[in-house]
Amino acid sequence: MAKDSIFRSYYTVLLLALVCSALIAVTAVGLRPQQESNRLQDRRKNILYAAGLYEKGKNIDELFAPIETRYIELATGLYLSAEQLDSKSKPKGRVLESEEDIAGLHLLEQYSPVYLVKQNGKLSQIILPVRGKGLWSTMYAYVAIDSDLTTIRGISFYEHGETPGLGGEIENRKWQEGWQGKKLYTPDGGMELRVIKGTAEATGDKRLYQIDGLSGATLTAKGVSKLMEFWFGEHGFKPYLLQLKNRDKSNG
Repeated sequence: MAKDSIFRSYYTVLLLALVCSALIAVTAVGLRPQQESNRLQDRRKNILYAAGLYEKGKNIDELFAPIETRYIELATGLYLSAEQLDSKSKPKGRVLESEEDIAGLHLLEQYSPVYLVKQNGKLSQIILPVRGKGLWSTMYAYVAIDSDLTTIRGISFYEHGETPGLGGEIENRKWQEGWQGKKLYTPDGGMELRVIKGTAEATGDKRLYQIDGLSGATLTAKGVSKLMEFWFGEHGFKPYLLQLKNRDKSNG
């Protein structure tokens, strides 16, 4: 009798565990489309934030509708056609050498989305996705660049695991506003933008390439500087920006 009672208890617990597991699995699968939709909406919202186009209370899809999504090959900076994109549906990333992997990515994808904002048929700004290692996590952001291809319109960090109140301040909208009007490149094409210790200079040419530091978050700040250096260098979006600049010159 005792053995039968113990067996029945184990059987009941096992049956209950199986039923609960099945319910969790069904719920997870059922909610997956909604979760993907929420992620897409959040990304679009942050793209709009970076571009200065977000309006509270307005429909995200309607605000995002005028933004054109294109894909480029990072190595060449050339746009991919729909046919090319289909043929590259499962691209192989390139393992970065240690000396070039300053952003801590390890693996670099072959192509990337870019988001174009046009006014009266002319390019007004470009929003580009960037990422890199901070102190505790990979930080993800969108950077909006003016049509001069060097002036920052805005930035929006949308995912990270940095320390709240310290490195987590990268998502502080007030700190992000300090990026507006800063320059990526010097007149000779060098990438000079950096997050510095302390406060950016108020006057002089250096102020154009300085972002206010993050108090108590030196390693996070260095990570932000490094990810910007990487993504706007030769292995990131610089070939694409040079393609656009050369195209403008030839059209002019």
